[in-house]
Amino acid sequence: MSAAPETREAPARAGLVLGALIAVAAVANLGLAVANVALPSIGKEFDASQTALNLVAVGYSLGLAASVLYFGAIGDRYGRKLLLILGMIVTIPADCIAAWAPSIEVLFGARVLGGLAAGMAYPTTLALITALWSGPARTKSIALWAATGGAISALGPLSAGVMLEHFWWGSVFLITLPLAVIALAMALKLVPSHVNETTEPVDHLGGTISVFLVGALILGINFAAVPNETTLIVSLFVVAAAGLVAFFARQRRAPNPLYDLNAAARPTFWVAACAGLIVFGSLMGAMFIGQQFLQNVLGYSAVEAGAAILPAAACMVVVAPRSAKLVEVRGARFTLLFGYVFVLLGFLTMLLLWKEDISYWKVALGYAFVGIGVGLAGTPASHSLTGSVPVKRVGMASGTADLQRDLGGAIMQSIFGALLTAGYAAAAGAAVSASGKNLNSSVQAELTKSFSSAADTASRYPPSVQDQIVAAAKTAFLQGDQWAYLAGIIAVLLGATLVFFKFPKRAEETQLLARYQAEDAAAEPVVEPPQLPSQPRPA
Repeated sequence: MSAAPETREAPARAGLVLGALIAVAAVANLGLAVANVALPSIGKEFDASQTALNLVAVGYSLGLAASVLYFGAIGDRYGRKLLLILGMIVTIPADCIAAWAPSIEVLFGARVLGGLAAGMAYPTTLALITALWSGPARTKSIALWAATGGAISALGPLSAGVMLEHFWWGSVFLITLPLAVIALAMALKLVPSHVNETTEPVDHLGGTISVFLVGALILGINFAAVPNETTLIVSLFVVAAAGLVAFFARQRRAPNPLYDLNAAARPTFWVAACAGLIVFGSLMGAMFIGQQFLQNVLGYSAVEAGAAILPAAACMVVVAPRSAKLVEVRGARFTLLFGYVFVLLGFLTMLLLWKEDISYWKVALGYAFVGIGVGLAGTPASHSLTGSVPVKRVGMASGTADLQRDLGGAIMQSIFGALLTAGYAAAAGAAVSASGKNLNSSVQAELTKSFSSAADTASRYPPSVQDQIVAAAKTAFLQGDQWAYLAGIIAVLLGATLVFFKFPKRAEETQLLARYQAEDAAAEPVVEPPQLPSQPRPA
C-alpha cells in the first residue's frame, strides 16, 4: 500500500525545492568528475599503472552504480529525504580520506565510499522530482535536473584544474565539501518528507545481489586488458553472470521485488534505459580520455584542460530546455535519435581531428558536439523511465536513471580505459622493440605501463633521450585512444539502431504511457475508509 498520490502539478515553493534537489545532485555529479583532471598528477605521486588510474577514475562510479537500485528501494520505503541527508553526511569523511590518502589503494577505497554516499542521495533527487511534479512541469524539472547535472560534470575538471594549480593533487577531492554542507542545509529546510512512499517491505536479498552483480561487472571490464590477470578477470565475470541469473530468479519469485521486471519489460522503460546508458557513458568516457589527451599529448595545464570542456557544459545547459519541448511535441524517440547524431559527430571529431599539436577549436568542436547530444538525449532518457512506472516504484526508475549515468560512465570509462591501456601498451612495446636498444625488463615495464610512468622514467635520462621517450609515449597514447574513440562510435551506432527499431513513435508512446498508468492505478489496492458504528434511531 502507498500513500495517496499528489494531485498538484508542482509543490509549494517549487523553485526552492528544485534548487535543493539540484544542489544535492550537484554534489554527486561534481564528485564524479573531479578525479579525471588529477589522474596525471596521481599517477606521478604513486607511480601508478594505467589500470590503477582507471580504478581511481571508476571508483566513484563503481560505488554509486552498485548501490543505486538498493538505496532507491530503501528510500521508497523508509524515506527519500532520510537517504538524501545520510548521503550528504557520508560525503564529507569520504572526500577527506581521498584528499589525504597515503596510497592509491586507500584513494580507490575512499572513492568507492564517496560513490556509496552519492548512491544514497543521488537517486533520491530524481525520485522526489517525479513524486512532487507532474505533467509538463515534471518534464521541465527533469530537463533542468539533467542539464545542470551534466554541466556540473563538465565543470568539475575546470574546478579541479584550478585547485591543482595552487595545491596538491588531493585538493581536488575537497571541492565538493562546501557544496555538500550547503546542499545538506537546503535539504533539511526545504525538501518535503514522506511523499508517495510505499509501506511494502524492501527486498534486501535482491538488493545485496544487485550490489555484487554491478560491482563485479564494472571491475571485470576494468581489469579485462590487464596482462597476467586471467584468473581474476574470469572470476569477476563469473560472479557477474551468476549474480545476473540469481537477481533475475529472485525478482521473479520475490513477493515485493526490488526491480519490477514486468515494468522493466515495457519498451518505454528498457529501451530508454539502454539508450541513456550509452549517452551518459559517452560523456564520461570522452571526458576521461580527453583529459589525459589534453595534458599528456597537447601539454595543457590542469586548468587549461579543465577549461577546454566548457563548450560541453554550455551546450548542455542551452540545449536541455529545448529538449524538454521536443519531448512534448515530437516524442522521446525523435529527441533521443537527434541527440545520438551529435554524440556520434563528437566521437568522429575526436577520432579524425584530435592529433598532436592541434588547434583548440578542434578540441572545442568535439566537446560541443557531445554536449549538444547529451543535452538533447538526457531528458527523454530520464523522463521515459519515470513515466513508465507508478509513483510508488519511482525509486526503481530513478535508480535506473542513475545507472544510466553511473553504470554507463563506469562501463564506458572501463572500456575506454581498457582499450587505451591495451593500445598504449601494444604501441609502446612495438616502439621499444623497433628501437633496437637493449632495455632490462623493469625499464620496459615502466615504459609500457602508462604515459605518466613513461614520462617519469624519461626524467632519469639526458634531455635528448627524454625527448625521444616522451615523443614515443605520445605516439603510443594517440594509437591507444583511437581504439577508445572507435568503441564510442560503435556504441552510439548500436544505441541509435536500438532506439530506431524498438522505441515507440510519438502516438504509440502516448498511448502506451496512458495504458501503463491505468494498469498501475488498477493494480493499487483499494483501502476502504473505516465504518463508523451505527447509531440507534431515535424513537
